[in-house]
Amino acid sequence: MSGSELQLCYSSICEAGVKPANEDAVAVDIPADPHLLTYKGACFTLADGVSTAEAGRQASERAVSRFCREYCQTPDSWSVAYSAEQLLATINNELYELSHQFAHNQKGYLTTFTALVLKSQTAHFFHIGDSRLYHWREGVLVQLSQDHTTILSEQRQFLGRALGMDAHIELQHGSISIRMGDRFLLCSDGLSDFISPDALQQAVSAAVDLQQTAQQLKQQALAQDSDDNISLILLEITALPEQSLDDLNQHLTRLPFPPALSPGMKLDGYKVLRELFASSRSHLYLVEDESAAVKSTARQMVLKCPSLNYDDDVLYIDRFIREEWIGLRIESDYVVKVVRQHRPRTFLYYLMEYLPGQSLEQWFETQPKPLKPALAIKLVKQIAEGLKAFHRMGAIHQDLKPGNIIYLEDGSLKIVDFGSVYVAGLAEIYSALQHETALGTAAYSDPHYLLGHNSGVQGDIYALATIAYELFSGGHLPYGQTVENCRTAADYDKLRYRSSSQFNPVIPTWFDRALQKGVSLDLSQRYQSINQLLTDLQQPNPAFLHEEVKQQHKTNPLLFWQLLSGFWFITLLLVVWLFLLRG
Repeated sequence: MSGSELQLCYSSICEAGVKPANEDAVAVDIPADPHLLTYKGACFTLADGVSTAEAGRQASERAVSRFCREYCQTPDSWSVAYSAEQLLATINNELYELSHQFAHNQKGYLTTFTALVLKSQTAHFFHIGDSRLYHWREGVLVQLSQDHTTILSEQRQFLGRALGMDAHIELQHGSISIRMGDRFLLCSDGLSDFISPDALQQAVSAAVDLQQTAQQLKQQALAQDSDDNISLILLEITALPEQSLDDLNQHLTRLPFPPALSPGMKLDGYKVLRELFASSRSHLYLVEDESAAVKSTARQMVLKCPSLNYDDDVLYIDRFIREEWIGLRIESDYVVKVVRQHRPRTFLYYLMEYLPGQSLEQWFETQPKPLKPALAIKLVKQIAEGLKAFHRMGAIHQDLKPGNIIYLEDGSLKIVDFGSVYVAGLAEIYSALQHETALGTAAYSDPHYLLGHNSGVQGDIYALATIAYELFSGGHLPYGQTVENCRTAADYDKLRYRSSSQFNPVIPTWFDRALQKGVSLDLSQRYQSINQLLTDLQQPNPAFLHEEVKQQHKTNPLLFWQLLSGFWFITLLLVVWLFLLRG
């Protein structure tokens, strides 16, 4: 059957076997909180401390306990893969540092590690070492994990990978769709080395009582002269969360859309003061919280309502609900704050802090152009800090433009509008909702995104570099206005970058080259991180200077030699100071 949340049963064993000490460890975390179970999933972990290592037991215990304890503490906007890989990299680094207390590279805090994370209708696994993970379905048992061992002979083999062995880990990561009735078996080599695959398959297939089957597998391994610790986790999926579009629609539309509001009207204790913005897609109102004990302390906020034009559009409703969810998790001085509500809602809406100001687009229209470089770079750096807050949460804005940035009265900026934000963690849950069209703005959005390809962080870098180009050039775009008319890949192939210096002669070549790299249509040529772009916008990239020197050599040989002299270095520092700092 399918239900509202994941349901399963399991049994685990972790015993020393015939050995005097147990260096294995297992840990399981099935969140009781439905929110965590939905957005993070259930964790099953097993580790086998390397027997030749002095601290194998400590390593295995540390690995499984930390993973199960801290996995659910990672942002629920992060994907399973990103959450697990970031956490395991941290655990590995800690074990590796502890292992440096030992001279031999096979000594210290070393352990195999296998984790299974069940989220929504997908099983994710992360593995390093020679422990095993098996998947059983309809009588067939399949090994999902790979043995990271090197075989020297029938009698000799050694472990090639383990947590704590190297500074950088090479994890095996995979995922499969799961069905009700599927079973999984995690076990250490104290079990898998002494029971044949056929015998394992027969035992898992015949299982009626998981605890009884787990004990039978342990006894069978001992009967086959297992000389190692014996650990296993046997689990079965008994119910899956429903993933149909109809059920998601029912969940998302449980609150009705509010009617059009007018000044003086009240909604759940919020009094409407005035309308701030209205479009065919949404309405924004300035409201006051009347629940304040003292009227003078009543807080003014912005109430955002969905448009009645979309009250039967499940994709629109999904995006609207995600806006609040995402906004509550982004913490930055450069991003608008969504207000967490602690009272029941009777309609679908959400609240944001009120930002007295105007959009960057409106402000820029009133300014003398081009902006002074010092002011322009100050604005670009603030936008970049806001974007980095999204990226730290595993989110991509996807619709960054001057109209979605508020210029406040004190000159600071804040990014607003979460309607187009992509979040990897949410994409894993609501995969039934297919967003068929790009939501970005053609003039600023990465063409790859508009053509249906997710370019990730590089898409936001494109938008940031485009805004920087516009601010420094005096209102122009890197590819001109024709970019807004592009519809196909062939259309974008015809675009040619226009040097920003043709609109603002004070822009040096190295700065223009950084802008060009930021908006490159070739992802292999575009910056990989916002910090890379910011660095090249604030100090000359030697590679760009080399290109400029070669260009000057062709037109003026004497100047070429001057550029190679110490005089050029002093001149360069002066140019940077005049261009960016003095403005």
